[in-house]
Amino acid sequence: MALAVKGPIHFGPFVVTSQVFHLTPLSFALVNLKPILPGHVLVSPRRVVPRVSDLTPSETTDLFLTVRRVGRMVERVYGASSLNIAVQDGVEAGQSVPHVHAHIIPRKKADLDARGGTDAVYDMLDGEEGDLGKQYRQRRTRFPAVDNEERRPRSMEDMEAEARMLAKEMEGEAVD
Repeated sequence: MALAVKGPIHFGPFVVTSQVFHLTPLSFALVNLKPILPGHVLVSPRRVVPRVSDLTPSETTDLFLTVRRVGRMVERVYGASSLNIAVQDGVEAGQSVPHVHAHIIPRKKADLDARGGTDAVYDMLDGEEGDLGKQYRQRRTRFPAVDNEERRPRSMEDMEAEARMLAKEMEGEAVD
């Protein structure tokens, strides 16, 4: 199922309309170009703002209610028992796209043992492999850099297929 979207949706300077699987009046959820684990998605306000402190109270409420709802869905769909929910608020905090966004990463027991254990996710978010801005810029040139064998940038077709599947799953998710 495709979402009915009026106009393009931007994630910072990047058009991501076809990667979006859930919309609210003030937020959107999109699949990730280079997920750390299966089901790693992002939730962002529709208005492009760089920092959490730039959000209005209504945007803040909608963003985190959307994070909660999308989190429940990805935990269910990907068979996870926990979630990492992370916001990197500013360049020095590791934010690579100047648009507020929350990472939602479904977690399972021992899922990152081979990468150093449960907390390896934080290094992965903060390091070169978590630099979404760089990956989106390189995607525009069609020559994305690959920083490790496990995490290759996905094709637009793969991301769109996952977005369609997750949009269908969101239809059954209860509204709070």
